[in-house]
Amino acid sequence: MNLSDIQAKEIVSLIDGRKLGRVVDVNINAEDGKINYFVAEHRRFFKRLFGKDGETKFTFANIEKIGEDVILVKL
Repeated sequence: MNLSDIQAKEIVSLIDGRKLGRVVDVNINAEDGKINYFVAEHRRFFKRLFGKDGETKFTFANIEKIGEDVILVKL
């Protein structure tokens, strides 16, 4: 799976069903090249409406299932 495949999917929390947005960035460990965490950005409308920073970070350990259109995370 490519990063572009992951970026095309909506991130949804299994805890409360909240849509967390889409992956916009990845933090990579410079020493070993492994992914530390993904960064999902909320839709800009909600960011302006609620005044939050609009980012959620999650790791591979948080991912429960990757579907065709959605990535389910336990956050």
